[in-house]
Amino acid sequence: MIFNQTKLTGVVEIGLELRSDDRGFFARTWCQKEFEGQGLNPRLVQCSLSFNRKRGTLRGMHYQAAPFPETKIVRCTKGAIYDVVLDLRPRSETFKEWIAVTLTANKRNMVYVPEGCAHGFLTLEDETEVLYQMSEFYHPELSCGVRWDDPSFHIAWPETVQVMSGRDRSYPNFEPVQCAS
Repeated sequence: MIFNQTKLTGVVEIGLELRSDDRGFFARTWCQKEFEGQGLNPRLVQCSLSFNRKRGTLRGMHYQAAPFPETKIVRCTKGAIYDVVLDLRPRSETFKEWIAVTLTANKRNMVYVPEGCAHGFLTLEDETEVLYQMSEFYHPELSCGVRWDDPSFHIAWPETVQVMSGRDRSYPNFEPVQCAS
């Protein structure tokens, strides 16, 4: 795997090293030793799949609060997404900053989202699937979020949002961040 640190502390874009032959290719998508060697949390306890019917679907900006914050590895397995990571760690040098990475099934790239960062994405194609690997079990009572269009962050989404859940629309602006129970 190829690990590329982004401008946000601890947020890493991960590329695959393809081993190709006449059949196609083989590539490792996760390795505990390699993650530990990069100083990344190697714990994986749960995986989830998000299917999105329409281009312009926005999911976010989500995170799981203490005492069970989670690290995520996010990969687009079908289609394409504009993937956004927002640093909500008050002691971080990049607090309240964000990055975006275009994840596609063809590029097979991934993003490592550390604890304390919110995550969201906008689909760039119809019928897009996104695979999540998480370091912590889901705790609905700790499921939190901030507004996707909060003026505190100025996230530049590349297209108009067409589809979004009522919950995502109802997240508060950042004050400190409040959990939605």
